[in-house]
Amino acid sequence: MKYSMLKLKSAFIVGAAVMSSFAVNAGNEDRVGSAGASHMLVNPWARSSAFGDAGISSVNGLEATFTNIAGLAFTDKTQIKFNYSNWMGNAGIAFNSAGIAQRVSENSVIAVSVQSMNFGDIQITTVANPEGNIGFFSPRANVFNIGYARSFSKSIYGGINFKVISENISNLKANGVAIDAGIRYVTGEQDQIKFGIALKNVGPVMRYKGDGLANQINYVSTGVLATLEQRSATYEMPSLLNIGGSYDFIFDEHNKLGIALGYTANSFSSDQYRIGADYKMTTEKLAFNLRAGYVYEKNLFSAENRSNALIGPTAGFSIDALIGDNKTALGIEYATRFAGIFGIIHTIGATISLK
Repeated sequence: MKYSMLKLKSAFIVGAAVMSSFAVNAGNEDRVGSAGASHMLVNPWARSSAFGDAGISSVNGLEATFTNIAGLAFTDKTQIKFNYSNWMGNAGIAFNSAGIAQRVSENSVIAVSVQSMNFGDIQITTVANPEGNIGFFSPRANVFNIGYARSFSKSIYGGINFKVISENISNLKANGVAIDAGIRYVTGEQDQIKFGIALKNVGPVMRYKGDGLANQINYVSTGVLATLEQRSATYEMPSLLNIGGSYDFIFDEHNKLGIALGYTANSFSSDQYRIGADYKMTTEKLAFNLRAGYVYEKNLFSAENRSNALIGPTAGFSIDALIGDNKTALGIEYATRFAGIFGIIHTIGATISLK
């Protein structure tokens, strides 16, 4: 047993070193905007986004499938979530997410979730019909997740998340697959010290295909009508590395304050630094969390050079009613993100957590 634990701790250290070396080469500003599927960088969940996505080592349950899949191992029994965001403020983009996490054994948890961006109805226009009036199309961007997490000991947790990505407009579609992997280390007399590392969005390139890349050419001299099919360029996914730590200040059995720090090394954009605070107060029938966070990135305060809308302050709260002897939690959650010229992004949702 001691030998196995030593091997697991050694694997954790080696994994941290390998992933940290990835971070050294990340944040290449020359590659900003050159990746595709950027909707994979958007946190669909209210509780962890209110935290500034800093909970790399502390976010638990279904929300961990976005931040660090290892946190899925902390699901009590069953958790069901649904969240909605008015993406980019008044842009008219609906961002919906839903999922379920289920403990399948003493040490293992699985989860299934889906995120969908609906950009609304857009008029179809062509060269011959620039004014439209020939119908509408509805662009969509979807991510389907299947996650698995396991506790290897009382200190070491790990997980892996498989993603299927799809994007489509009226006559073009792109599909892809990607993998997330993460680990968490917990220590302290009251498990109040945590460290986490997660590698996200690793997968093959994607390419758009469809009838939209085909043009009909009429050779007047011969009278032949031919179809010329073009190829779209491939694009990479926005891979990144998350590293974070947190500490819980446990005042008593009813009051706790969690402070978290995080670092995100992006392969296709500037690196980010995160800080989050989560104050939790519980009673016999109620649990209340108040959260705030801040995301810093280079050129944050320069309107001309700022390249990311999802930086700056975040905030939110959640209220859970604790029902029955098992303290089943029925909760609502809210988060707000300030997206610069795009306005304020509101995320609301509901969570059921069975114990």
